[in-house]
This record gives sequence, structure tokens and C-alpha cells, in this order.
Amino acid sequence: MTREFELYASLLSGDAGRLAETVRELEDSKAVDGLHIDVMDGRFVPNLAFGPQAVAALRSVTNLPMEIHLMVEEPHHLLPIFAHAGAQRLIVHVEACAQLHRELATIEKLGLQRGVALNPATSISSIEWSVDEIDEVLLMGVDPGFGGQALIATTAAKVRATRAVLEAHGSRASIIVDGGVKRENAAMLARCGSNRLVVGSALFTGSSIAHNAQSFNDLPVSESC
Repeated sequence: MTREFELYASLLSGDAGRLAETVRELEDSKAVDGLHIDVMDGRFVPNLAFGPQAVAALRSVTNLPMEIHLMVEEPHHLLPIFAHAGAQRLIVHVEACAQLHRELATIEKLGLQRGVALNPATSISSIEWSVDEIDEVLLMGVDPGFGGQALIATTAAKVRATRAVLEAHGSRASIIVDGGVKRENAAMLARCGSNRLVVGSALFTGSSIAHNAQSFNDLPVSESC
């Protein structure tokens, strides 16, 4: 396998009735690098998804890294809960955090990687004063809440702008793109500076999961963005 970026499976697009079997299949096939789990509260986004019990249950059946994407209002009280459930990375939305520094400090104290997510219309300038405290920047490629949407056209430019900001600050934080990622745009997003791509419907629709994941291998990432 040759892939110049990490591929994480978004379980929001998986079969809710057989998530454990799906996760085992993902791990056994070595098709992805980790799991992306969306937590939704029906307030920050118009949908509900995944609680700590589900995360703990999935942790019991896999050794794959798990990142928890908290699409919730006031995420502070949930951080230790999901840390104890088995997450390796907690991602909070800058739009939902009145005290972003506090949330990032809490995640660090829990011993986990610190991620910050930005909605499509949120400027990268919103995190410039927190760059030194961030391990991962997640850029939404769609308006959050539902899977299966098309990538917003300005996402690639936002990836480039984010990479420029990180480099200007000497930050080695990773850039994640979540939403609308398909084989047809994956190489472009990676060329523009994304280290990790979150794939949902493109992974769980049609052919086998392993086959779909392997279709992301050997893409021409080395070209300029």
C-alpha cells in the first residue's frame, strides 16, 4: 500500500446495526489508519449521534486509534467522559468553545491529542492565537450534521491557507479534512496540505469497505496544489 496521507473511517456512514463487525473488518483488512467518531447533540448540529457507551463498546473490539469529533455545545464536561471511554484524540469546535484555551488545556491534562474543528464559513484566524496548543486542525468540507454531502469548493483553498498559518507559527499540527472526501478529490486535498482525510459514504457505499479504502492508495499526491 502506498498512501501519502492517513485515512480515517467516519462511522457515521456505517451500518448502525453492525458497527462492531464493521470495525473488526476495517482493522482486519488494514484498510484504514483509524476511526473517526462524530458525537452530535441535536443543538450544535441538527442530528444526534454516538455517546460514550458506544465509544467504549467499540474500544473493546479494536485497537485502531479513535478520534472523537465533538459537534456539541459546551463540550467541556464531555472531555473526561470520552477520554475514559477510549479516545486517543478529542476534537472540539472553535464555534462551540467560549474558552478554547481552557478546553485545550483540559484535553492535554487528560493525556490526549488536542484537535480543533472549523466549520466551512469559519476563518482560520479564529485559532491563530491558539496554534501552539493544537495538535490537529479539522476543516469541515461540508456543513456538519449529515453524511453524503458534496465537498464545498473552497475547501482546498482553506487547506492551503491553514497550512500557511501553521508553517508561519512553526506548528507541526496535522490538518484533517472531514466531509465530502472521495477518491476524486483526495489527492488534491493532500497536495494542498492535508495529512489526514476522513471518509464516510465513499467508504461504506457500493463495493466492500476494504476495496473502497484501497482505491485511495497510489494517488498522485506529489503534484503541486
